[in-house]
Order: sequence, then structure tokens, then C-alpha cells
Amino acid sequence: MPASYKTPTPMVSGLRCCCPRCGEGKLFSGFLKLAPACDVCGLDYGFADPADGPAFFVMSGVGIVVIAVFTWVEIVYRPPLWVHVVTVFPALIAGCLGSLRPVKAWLVSSQYVHKAEEAKFESLGGHGEGGFGLRGKARDRAS
Repeated sequence: MPASYKTPTPMVSGLRCCCPRCGEGKLFSGFLKLAPACDVCGLDYGFADPADGPAFFVMSGVGIVVIAVFTWVEIVYRPPLWVHVVTVFPALIAGCLGSLRPVKAWLVSSQYVHKAEEAKFESLGGHGEGGFGLRGKARDRAS
């Protein structure tokens, strides 16, 4: 009989950077490197492939927020350029590095919960094969 686990939501699992099945084991073996398997329940993380999704979401979200604040500060206060250099670049770097790991964990957890996998097609055959051919009157008109 398989063990029963109290699976956390993808958001909770992502914020805690823990196993998407048991909610206890570590998801990462390095800063962004996924562990091969959960050290508590043994879930193999081979299914997980978030690719560039976390980087895209983090760069887009952090970039929009930081640049919006930068623009507001520039319009309202008109600080010298060095103020922007000292504040904006560290804010972008800290924001991206601080949120990249939880976002990657959230996407991996979402892949587990929704059983995401690579797309598979019923037929990769040519025209007329695999149910993609013309039928009935349309076939008669084509010939």
C-alpha cells in the first residue's frame, strides 16, 4: 500500500522550497540545482524541467516593479544619476536573486501537482494518415 502524504499547495511548496509531494524534504542541492530525489519521501525529481520559465517570470516581474519605482522617483524627486546607479542596480540584482529560487520551486511543484509532461501526438504521419485526411464529400471534390 503506497504511503499517504499531505501534499502542500504549489505556492506553499514553492515558498518553502520543499518537496512537492511530502512538503518536508529539500528540493534543491545547491542554490538553483535540483536535488536528484527527496531525502524524506524519495520522490524522484527527474520529472521536473522548468527550463527558462523561472528566469523569465522573475526578470519580468522584478524589472517591471523596480523600473516603475525608478521612473516614479525620477519624475517626483529628480535625483542625480549616481542615486539611481546606487539604488536601481542593487534592487534589480537582489530582487532577481531573492525570488528566483522560490519561483523555480513553485514551477516544479506545479509540474508535479498538474502532472505536466512533454506533449505527445496521436499521429505524426503524412496527409491522409492518422485521421487527418479528407472525409466524404470533401474527398470526392478533391479527387
